[in-house]
Amino acid sequence: MYYAYADIEGETLNAIKALEGEIGRPLIAVKPVALKPAEIEEPALDRLRALEARLGVTLVAVEPR
Repeated sequence: MYYAYADIEGETLNAIKALEGEIGRPLIAVKPVALKPAEIEEPALDRLRALEARLGVTLVAVEPR
């Protein structure tokens, strides 16, 4: 399962901020995203890994919808 940041505002955002204040920790709201991972062959996989290392992020290749 993959997740993305949830778009929140208004009362939902206020409730999250209130709980952050109560527990003294930041909270991140995420929502599930239906994605199908793509299979990548060499050398594309090597290029993907090199870019991940250079940028300090994790990249996930997915099948187009």
